[in-house]
Amino acid sequence: MLHALHIENLAIIDRLEVHFEAGLNALTGETGAGKSILVDALNLALGERADPTLIRAGADKLRVNAVFELPDDPELRALLDELGVEPEEGLLYLSREVQAGGRSVARINGQPVPLSTVQAIGERLVDLHGQHEHQSLLNPSRHLEFLDRWLGEPALSLRAQTREAVLALRQAERELQELTERAREREQRLDLYRFQLEEIRAANLQVGEDALLETEARRLTHAEKLIALAGGAYDALMQENGAYDLAAYARRSLSEIARIDPSVAEWGDMLESALAQMEEVAHNLRAYAEQIEYDPARLEEVIARLELIKRLKRKYGDTIEAVLQYAEEAESNLHALETQTERREALEAQVAELQSRAANLCEQLSALRKAGAQRFAQAVQAILRELAMERAEFRVEVRPKPMDTRGADSIEFLFSANPGEPPRPLSKIASGGEMSRVMLALKTALADAAPVPTLVFDEIDAGLGGRTAHAVGEKLAELAQHCQILCITHLPQIASRATHHLAIEKHSDGDATRVQIRALEGEARIQEIARMLTGEPTEIALQHAQELLARNAP
Repeated sequence: MLHALHIENLAIIDRLEVHFEAGLNALTGETGAGKSILVDALNLALGERADPTLIRAGADKLRVNAVFELPDDPELRALLDELGVEPEEGLLYLSREVQAGGRSVARINGQPVPLSTVQAIGERLVDLHGQHEHQSLLNPSRHLEFLDRWLGEPALSLRAQTREAVLALRQAERELQELTERAREREQRLDLYRFQLEEIRAANLQVGEDALLETEARRLTHAEKLIALAGGAYDALMQENGAYDLAAYARRSLSEIARIDPSVAEWGDMLESALAQMEEVAHNLRAYAEQIEYDPARLEEVIARLELIKRLKRKYGDTIEAVLQYAEEAESNLHALETQTERREALEAQVAELQSRAANLCEQLSALRKAGAQRFAQAVQAILRELAMERAEFRVEVRPKPMDTRGADSIEFLFSANPGEPPRPLSKIASGGEMSRVMLALKTALADAAPVPTLVFDEIDAGLGGRTAHAVGEKLAELAQHCQILCITHLPQIASRATHHLAIEKHSDGDATRVQIRALEGEARIQEIARMLTGEPTEIALQHAQELLARNAP
């Protein structure tokens, strides 16, 4: 509910703070006293487009603050959580500042937010009916919500199941569409991975073979030279008077010297070791030369193998290890793509199953709505008759539409005030008084199901009087047991039923005009009701006012 409204520099209001209570709040006063300014202020707080001409003369900006008690509304709480707005002790503060230059700033609990966000939140806090535009019932998209809430748990339960089924269906359809749209790309990738795997597997690569092949290629290329060099080295070591014979002679000479001078014996041992190594090297050279052969066919084969490995490295990795790793990844990707066929078949079956389930739920929901629409229309029409609209016709039109999370129905409320006129959409109603009474009838029929906790009625008493005024007052009092109502009225029959009565007064001192608000009780309230009855608080008017208040006391 709305707790308070603080206004600064709006039209003729310099500074004003108004407190409201639960139940029926009546706002009364002389014509032109400024009652409509309060509605303007509330609309600004709820995100209505700002008009700088509303700024009080001489001021550079206007400011409006509205304090709400947070209702038990899961969707509203989810929206606030998304914005990161934390209510302060269960209260929500909506503020709006409009500067003379036209700049406007909206805040929720001190946090700047876009106007669209304020409007979305405001729609769940206040419903305003009358000469202003903040009227949820003029929006056909909300009519389905009202009908379903009136139908109660059966409809809401089916709605929840339908939403779940449709969301699951849409997800499955999106995934299936993605698979279908990527079918050509998938086939291209399948061909590519298959080719790459076949190419790598056919090569039968072995880790380290490239280094061995490069060594073999060098040997084959230079075979004659290697044989000649090995043979020459062998001859230099082992031919007569070669290095080995000369070293052996030196070894014998050292032995002779050592017999005379033992200090050189170590040198002889060193030379003996060298002789053994020379003999081993010579043996290896001979074996090396014998195994080398000039084989052009083998050389061509090795070079071809090395070219194949180089080509695979250029395409798949810098090393044989990298090429083999790529092959493993390609095989994994190929398997994943091949299993997409199975996934697509599973998705097609899932989509068919979900379509059947969602369609069945929509069919049940449609049947429930069609059966309930007539009863709801009859309930509203009965209330309209009590509100002096005996010949009015109210109809709930249920039309099919493409399935979504709310079902497969389009709901719209139609109304005709006079016989012979076909029922038309509520937005086509010209009279503010007719509109307000239709809204009152709808809200009364909805009662506990009304989704908005605070209702504001402006001009609901236009053209009313006598018995109709009493009926409207009675319905407002009845509705106020379920939600907070702010009613701007000129009718004492309505004001006398209020649980909280506020008088709006305009005062001028010659230099400036100001608006004041008084909460009325006791004698002051009797005086105001008497003024509303006759214009002057005569004795008869005062007596009649007392009777009205006594008869209509909550």
